[in-house]
Amino acid sequence: MVESNEHVKTLIIGSGPAGYTAGIYAGRANLYPVMYQGMQPGGQLTITTEVENFPGYPEGTEGPAMMEDLKKQAERYGTDVRWGEIVEADFSKRPFICKTDAGKIIEAETVIIATGASAQWLGLPSEKEFNGGGVSACATCDGFFYRGKDVAVVGGGDTACEEASYLANICNKVYMIVRRDELRASKAMQDRVKKNPKIEILWNHNTKEIVGTSMGFNKSVNGAILVNNKTNEEKRINIDGFFVAIGHTPNSGIFKGQLDMDEVGYIQTIPGSTRTNIPGVFAAGDVQDKIFRQAITAAGSGCMAAIEAERFLGEHE
Repeated sequence: MVESNEHVKTLIIGSGPAGYTAGIYAGRANLYPVMYQGMQPGGQLTITTEVENFPGYPEGTEGPAMMEDLKKQAERYGTDVRWGEIVEADFSKRPFICKTDAGKIIEAETVIIATGASAQWLGLPSEKEFNGGGVSACATCDGFFYRGKDVAVVGGGDTACEEASYLANICNKVYMIVRRDELRASKAMQDRVKKNPKIEILWNHNTKEIVGTSMGFNKSVNGAILVNNKTNEEKRINIDGFFVAIGHTPNSGIFKGQLDMDEVGYIQTIPGSTRTNIPGVFAAGDVQDKIFRQAITAAGSGCMAAIEAERFLGEHE
C-alpha cells in the first residue's frame, strides 16, 4: 500500500560527506531538508578505518565516527535524516516525484543527489576479510599508512597507473598486477609507470588470494598469491598493502534516461556547479566526480548543491 504524499522543499538522496554537508547547509538555510540515507548510511567512509586527511582532525579519526559527527551536525540544523532509500524518481516536472523502498511518495521542489559510487572488487573472500586491514580501493586515502613498505596495485587502466605512481612516491616498492600483457591506460600514463624504477609490472597475472594475519579486529596483509594466466604457475609476493584499482560504479541507476551521464554512469553537471540538465536537480559527491573521489571534495560539492538549491528556490517561489 502506498502511503500518502509528503511535500518537501529539498530532498537529499544519499548520505556520506556530500549528503550530510548538503544537509548542514540546507538546514541552516531553512529548507527543511529530508534525507534518505540509502543502503549504506554514511557511504564508503563507514568501511574505512583511519581518516587522516580531512581538515579539522589533527590526530585523525575513524571513518564511521566522522560520518556520525557529520550526521549529528546535519540533524542539529534541522535535516530530517531517515533510514531507507529512494528507489524511483520522476524528474519530468516539478514538484519531482520520488518513491521510497517502503512505498512512500515524496514530492520535492528540489533534489540533491548524493548517492556516491561503489568500488569494484575482485570478489575474493580474503579481499573482504582484509578490507580496511591492508586492502583498500583508494591509494590517496590510505597510501600514507604504507610509506616505506611494499604494496601491490591491481588493474591496468589509468586509475591503476595513477594509484601506482602515487604509491611509488611514498612506498618502497609497488607491484602492478595486470591480467593481460598490456596496459589499457593512456600512453602517457603507461610511460610513467614503465619508467618508474620502484614499480614492477607483473604481466598476465591474476590474484588468487590475499594472505595475512587476522585476529578479531586486528588484521594485516603480508602477501598475495598470484597465478600466471599463461603457465598456471603460482607465486607469492610479500606486501603490506593491496590496492584494488579496477574501477568504480556510480550509484546512478535509477536516474538513467533522465539525467545526462557519461558512458560509465557518472552524472554530468554544468562545469563549476552541481546543476544537472534538469533545473532543480543537483548532484554532489562521487556520483558526479570520477577524478578526485575524496571526502573533502565530496563535502565541498555538498555545500555547493545546498547553496544552489536555496538560490533556485528563491528564484522560483
